[in-house]
Amino acid sequence: SPVKRQKMESALDQLKHHTTVVADTGDFNAIDEYKPLDATTNPSLILAAAQMPAYQKLVDDAVAYGKKLGGSEEEQIKNASDKLFVLFGAEILKRIPGRVSTEVDARLSFDKEGMIQRARRLIDLYKEVGVGKDRILIKLSSTWEGIQAGRVLEAEYGIHCNMTLLFSFAQAVACAEAGVTLISPFVGRILDWYVANGDKKTYEPSEDPGVKSVTKIYNYYKKFGYKTIVMGASFRNTGQIKALTGCDYLTISPKLLAELSKEHVKLTPTLSVKEAQACDLEKLHLDEKAFRWHHNEDQMAVEKLSDGIRRFAADAVKLERMLKERMFSTENGK
Repeated sequence: SPVKRQKMESALDQLKHHTTVVADTGDFNAIDEYKPLDATTNPSLILAAAQMPAYQKLVDDAVAYGKKLGGSEEEQIKNASDKLFVLFGAEILKRIPGRVSTEVDARLSFDKEGMIQRARRLIDLYKEVGVGKDRILIKLSSTWEGIQAGRVLEAEYGIHCNMTLLFSFAQAVACAEAGVTLISPFVGRILDWYVANGDKKTYEPSEDPGVKSVTKIYNYYKKFGYKTIVMGASFRNTGQIKALTGCDYLTISPKLLAELSKEHVKLTPTLSVKEAQACDLEKLHLDEKAFRWHHNEDQMAVEKLSDGIRRFAADAVKLERMLKERMFSTENGK
């Protein structure tokens, strides 16, 4: 009845009882509205937000910072870009109680030392604006090099890492062994691949290949006592989200947060530590050779990882182009 429905919590509020809800956006208004614990950003989200009129002051501040540091045109743009990511992150942190994820340039995905250096630079930039590293998750691509960069950043520098673009079980195992803080398996992009490459075009949420992938990773981590947080990401519909109720964290776009806030169906946890510990899973150890072989055996994961890196890199280039225009096209009366 309508009276009963009013009393019943929304699907979003129920979800928050079982899972930490994270906002997948660079838009402050969405964060204010849905009150997530944490927030994640990436080059695509920052690129979209940086083009909104409301955020032009942040873009102007980043441009001024890049110019002030000087150096070659390329160095000024890179410094402005890093600063922009940090300025967005710092503003987001004023609106949430938890942590924000900030991404290292995807073009460094196969450069372990480059990723470590850039991550430390981002942490220093946060420190300059009064934000401690305990409130930051540095996002790294889940390549072998990215996972090893995460291992070093966690163990030697106490920098918490969020391993992104994660599609294969091999990636998840290697991340757990590296002792990183959090992984972001991409549910929606896994589904996209199966829809594009198979005969089946629709899936029930419990049979969704992305949902099944995250469920297996969650069960593996809980069965073998890994501390790494599992955060399902990149959702295409609320069915996928509801099918992962009980997962440690879920990062959700404003559109799907809005849909969940309007739904009034009863949610019951589908993932639990108790059930995970009863699962029939074998413990793996993956050195570099074994990792590369197991990951390579999963065609979907190989294709989606390389595609994801290319997309994030392309958006980083677009963002730099936008900053370059701001920084240099107005000089000398041009």
